[in-house]
Amino acid sequence: MATLRLVPMTGEQYDRYRQQAEVRYARNIADSGDMPLPEAREKSRRDHERLLPDGLDTPGHQLWTAYDGDADVGMLWLHVEPKSDGPHAFVYDFEVRQDVRRQGHGRAIIEAVEEWCRERGVVSIGLSVFGFNLAARRLYEQVGFETTAIRMRKYL
Repeated sequence: MATLRLVPMTGEQYDRYRQQAEVRYARNIADSGDMPLPEAREKSRRDHERLLPDGLDTPGHQLWTAYDGDADVGMLWLHVEPKSDGPHAFVYDFEVRQDVRRQGHGRAIIEAVEEWCRERGVVSIGLSVFGFNLAARRLYEQVGFETTAIRMRKYL
């Protein structure tokens, strides 16, 4: 694998991403059993509008396209927020293209984001992962993320 680079999304990339992200997030919410798809679609739309009111220009948010050489292999959306003990980051979205998964790109993207955060004195990086996404959970655990909360449900 060539050296992975994170490059700020262009406006065109962001427009495509935003449309796909809202659909994907809604599907994940519904697949998790948290709510039916119609409500999940509305939640996804509202969440994206609230979190990125100015799109790429929303303060504190970084949206990158990940490249392996010249090939676009994925993306990551990071928010950095100042807190009393220093800046903390949260990954709102992270994806490796389906056709290039399991080739080390996910790990490389995380390592690149960690380096970006270290250079800026970020204290910690958090993220959420849907319970059914076992592959992502394994990757996050392998690179050192720790579980901080677990939500559970029992259907009747």
